[in-house]
Amino acid sequence: MSRYRPPRSAGTPLITPEGEARMRAELHELWHVRRPQVTQSVSEAAAQGDRSENAEYTYGKKMLREIDSRVRFLTKRLESLKVVSTRPSDPDKVYFGAWVTVEDEDGVEARYRIIGPDELDLKLNLISIDSPLARALIGKSLDAEIRVQTPTGEKTCYIVAIDYP
Repeated sequence: MSRYRPPRSAGTPLITPEGEARMRAELHELWHVRRPQVTQSVSEAAAQGDRSENAEYTYGKKMLREIDSRVRFLTKRLESLKVVSTRPSDPDKVYFGAWVTVEDEDGVEARYRIIGPDELDLKLNLISIDSPLARALIGKSLDAEIRVQTPTGEKTCYIVAIDYP
């Protein structure tokens, strides 16, 4: 048995303007703030002499590798993303960027925003366009009945409200 794992798919290359701004801010923070700090600490640790048992030097080099890896990822990902900043032509249907309020069979309401996979944050009710719920919602209109396959079984929900920021 090999250790090979096929690469994960990057997901749908869509992002909101807010998500792009957050990614660009993270890239700027890493490249212009964190990396110079870590580089300075590595050079100070290297000046102490023996690097083979120098924990600060080893840790600093590891941090530099992690920062460089993240910078490469963000740079490539930002190049491939398409920023969706326009409202859809039919605001009565669910599309990318919409806030959707759904009500389940028990009358419990939940509000979600459909965004790109790079912006995913369930604590803020931001769901990826690649998620099963978002796929079921896309293209549906107000009062539509949707069925979503969950780990606990199939759930039925109704679209109560659609809002675009």
